[in-house]
Amino acid sequence: MGDCGAPGDVNSNVLVSRSTGDAQLDKAVWQWLSWDKNQKTKEQIESLLQDGKHRELRERLCCRLSFGTAGLRSAMGAGFCYINDLTVIQSTQGIYKYLERNFSDFKQRGFVVGYDTRGQVTSNCSSKKLAKLTAAVLLAKDVLVYFFSTYVPTPFVPYAVQQLGAVAGVMITASHNRKEDNGYKVYWENGAQITSPHDKEIIKCIEECVEPWNGSWNENLVDTSPLRQDPLKKICDSYMEDLTKICYHRELNVQSSLKFVHTSFHGVGHDYVQLAFQAFGFQPPIPVPEQKDPDPDFSTVKCPNPEEGESVLELSLRLAEKEGAKIVVATDPDADRLAVAEQQENGPWKVFTGNELAALFGWWMFSCWKQNCSQDADVSNVYMLATTVSSKILRAIALKEGFHFEETLPGFKWIGSRVKNLLDNGKEVLFAFEESIGFMCGTSVLDKDGVSAAVVIAEMATYLQSQGLTLAQKLVDIYEMYGYHISKTSYFLCYDPATIKRIFERLRNFEGPELYPKCCGAYSILHVRDITTGYDSSQLNHKSVLPVSKSSQMITFTFQNGCVATLRTSGTEPKIKYYAEMCALPGHSDRSVLEEELQKLIEALIENFLEPAKNGLTWRSA
Repeated sequence: MGDCGAPGDVNSNVLVSRSTGDAQLDKAVWQWLSWDKNQKTKEQIESLLQDGKHRELRERLCCRLSFGTAGLRSAMGAGFCYINDLTVIQSTQGIYKYLERNFSDFKQRGFVVGYDTRGQVTSNCSSKKLAKLTAAVLLAKDVLVYFFSTYVPTPFVPYAVQQLGAVAGVMITASHNRKEDNGYKVYWENGAQITSPHDKEIIKCIEECVEPWNGSWNENLVDTSPLRQDPLKKICDSYMEDLTKICYHRELNVQSSLKFVHTSFHGVGHDYVQLAFQAFGFQPPIPVPEQKDPDPDFSTVKCPNPEEGESVLELSLRLAEKEGAKIVVATDPDADRLAVAEQQENGPWKVFTGNELAALFGWWMFSCWKQNCSQDADVSNVYMLATTVSSKILRAIALKEGFHFEETLPGFKWIGSRVKNLLDNGKEVLFAFEESIGFMCGTSVLDKDGVSAAVVIAEMATYLQSQGLTLAQKLVDIYEMYGYHISKTSYFLCYDPATIKRIFERLRNFEGPELYPKCCGAYSILHVRDITTGYDSSQLNHKSVLPVSKSSQMITFTFQNGCVATLRTSGTEPKIKYYAEMCALPGHSDRSVLEEELQKLIEALIENFLEPAKNGLTWRSA
């Protein structure tokens, strides 16, 4: 998004008196100081200038936010590469400009704005305030704005965009990121997150109008403008009604003796999960009192990501034991992802991985479709989807049952867009997922949704209990029937972009210039696919079928022994992630042998390809 701010008038007299000795940086500093009306963030820049911290000023002011797998996401604070009042205003002005060019009826159809409960006192920055400024930019330009009167789950924004016929929407959230972060997630009129070329074109539009317009700072417009509507009741009622389309055993739910504990991880999920359970006929789940209400400090957890497993689920598991509840459901702070734990017969808890939950959801959604579809329903019209770094278990189920399975690039924005395309072409989509505990049950919301996933897993567990089975036992049945899929996912932290680039470039030139590795330790490599460059050795023309994504690093290795492993950078955090899976055919059920083989391969992958000691990588904290 360009260097050091953008064109604009600078007070040259002040510049001379407080010059950094770098004309480009001076320009950016004075743009910030003349445009920013948030006293706290303005003072942060003034203080750095006064203390002569020019390097930090350059880091904050001489680069800009760009769209990743989940929109704009960064730390809250002062600077053009941070999330703050000014950068949110600039982003919304760019979006306004882009939507005005693309939709002649933009102002009439309107725009949806939602937000979570994040905040940072030191920057006077909160999700609600950023949402109000987003709305203000549009209201000042006479756009109809559907502004939620309170915090909502992220899925409510894409759902509202479709239900209200809006041209787009924004959710202010950083999902499960650390407390210092916030984000700006953009949805298109189809109810899916924006993909290319919209993201690139919006960035161009932002660059064209970086100076705040008259009215852009007037956050009170959401309280005074006749163009502001509150969609909360309509959307919440409609969402809960639509949810019942994927409720198949209401009579069992009403009678169920199974108890559930729910934690909302100090986020937005509590009220909405309670309503969802009610919509399915359940008694409400037992909330974790310390984590029920929003808390921007996430004070009871080391990190607000339920994907981290048992270490962050401590309070919920102890409460479940006390209450005699066998199942814990955990929604992340913006309620778009779901973790599940089940107490096993001899007492310990099993926290399911995203891939294991997907096996259960895939089996369940197809079984329910099969039992409820019309006699002339065509299974070949049915689809399920997953991102390419996720388990291939749905592919195995699809091959045996006759429906279609498709893969997309990582990130639910790709799934949402493809699902919409399939629906528009008369196809039926039952389920989609990404391994990082993101699930889409049904197609009311074209994004991952922790609220619907929580109540679907509750119904599944209730049904299985009536059959004398647990979730863990059913998972074994699924693997026995369709073939074991044993996967492991983890990550290393790396805060140096140059190191990350060097690691991936070494892999691209491993055996010589533009020659990828032929083996990894003792393991022979059959195929290599590089999404960053568009190379795929398994294709006749050596070109990847999946779209090229130059903005992130991602290489997949298919090994001779049937293992598939991917190394990629995170779109939202300073991580190098690895994903590895052994896929066995039905009947090959010696799980311990598969697990041992997978573990050895992962060790070889880390030692030979990532070289953590040499590259200063920090292993994922336990």
